Amino acid sequence: MIRVSGVAKYFSGHKALDGVDLEIKSGNIHGLLGPNGAGKTTLLRILNCILLPDRGSVLYKNKVLTFDDVRTMGYLPEERGLYKKMSVWDQILYFGRLRGLTYHDARQKARHWLEKLELTSWQHKKAQDLSKGMQQKVQFIVAIVHDPECIILDEPFSGFDPVNAALIRDEIVQMKNEGRTILLSTHNMNSVEELCDDITLIHKARVVLQGQVNDIKKQYNSGAYFILFKGSFITFTHALWTTGQVLDRIDQSDSCTLKIQPLTPRGINAVLEAVIPHVEILEVRQAIPTMSEIFISAIGETLNTHVADLKITE
Repeated sequence: MIRVSGVAKYFSGHKALDGVDLEIKSGNIHGLLGPNGAGKTTLLRILNCILLPDRGSVLYKNKVLTFDDVRTMGYLPEERGLYKKMSVWDQILYFGRLRGLTYHDARQKARHWLEKLELTSWQHKKAQDLSKGMQQKVQFIVAIVHDPECIILDEPFSGFDPVNAALIRDEIVQMKNEGRTILLSTHNMNSVEELCDDITLIHKARVVLQGQVNDIKKQYNSGAYFILFKGSFITFTHALWTTGQVLDRIDQSDSCTLKIQPLTPRGINAVLEAVIPHVEILEVRQAIPTMSEIFISAIGETLNTHVADLKITE
């Protein structure tokens, strides 16, 4: 759906993007991740033709991205883009018409989404009279009211309580099931794990990690396990001996969970054979890394590489 090739952007000597490559597959949810100041918002603005790249290209459906393409896309910016003194109803109609809907279709879509997102009783209120979460709901409706094939969401869960965040997540999943393509920029790592097929992690204007979520989790899987048991911690560690290393410990009232890194070719089997005669094993599960852990690890690897490069330069 979208292919970004070697895109760079500079602001008064500051490098906002430096040779970014990105491919967003049709019908997928692609997560765009990165710490504050990494260049994510700059990239999203380039994809919306708000900014033009200083170098590189953006293709949309295998053709150079144009303003006409942007009219058919949906964009929810991180900052509010609503008119404060305009009513919710008029906002949705106005933006729907801007996106090419007829007056009749815009009214029909407005009624549908106001009801679906539980905003009907607020439709005649001004945007400035709404809570942050309600404003975000209106912003979401405005982004998708024209049924775009490609949707760009910048921090869509900002300002939501857990109930409304789940409501928006369900709508995003539904849109994917309908064949829409979604680019999701967020700091909410739980949402990334739940929703995204692929991710791109940007740090200091460059792509540092990219690929399918499941493949990346396998890449960062250290092979460690969590073992929940009843019995003495000292007895467990003595029995463990050279079959594994304790990485972490969580004590419960009548049990203990240890994160174990197997140290022999036989892996977790050797660990269990060593400790089972001495403690009661309640649960064994693989310590699959979370997206938060992968995010922190990947950023750390980049910083270490940068420091090493500086030392070599010196």
